[in-house]
Amino acid sequence: SSEYSKQLREKQKIKRIYGVSEAQFANTFERVTTLPGITGHNLLAALESRLDNMVYRLGFAASRKAARQLIRHRHVEVNQRTVDIPSFQVQPGEEIRVNMKSREMVAVQASMDQASRGAPLSWLAVDRESFSGRMLERPQRASIPIAAQEQLVVELYSK
Repeated sequence: SSEYSKQLREKQKIKRIYGVSEAQFANTFERVTTLPGITGHNLLAALESRLDNMVYRLGFAASRKAARQLIRHRHVEVNQRTVDIPSFQVQPGEEIRVNMKSREMVAVQASMDQASRGAPLSWLAVDRESFSGRMLERPQRASIPIAAQEQLVVELYSK
């Protein structure tokens, strides 16, 4: 197939993984183009830094979709303040936690039981006792576990 369709497929795949709209994806791309470093890596790091992805990666929700719902329903705090915007960009060092009242939720409990079986990512710290976690550093490409060729997306947008 053509180079263009390969690039397009790759973009659709990454959008699907993170559950973002075309507009959100384009905005994220736009925002990272000015950053130093490799644009494709910065794109994935920005998508990983979304609050919904972080809630999922920390094991508080079984999927990114479930994480978005948890956030929209005001069950999640960043640095002790409720944040109900799934696209909120988490910065290294910020604490993410499930608020006190929501910790009893069956979905949260079940998700944490599941998550405890997987190996945690090197750039995340989870404290299961307090239902909290934080991003230790912006993730490097090698430690972002998604099978995608983000370079193809960069080529697509630089046409």
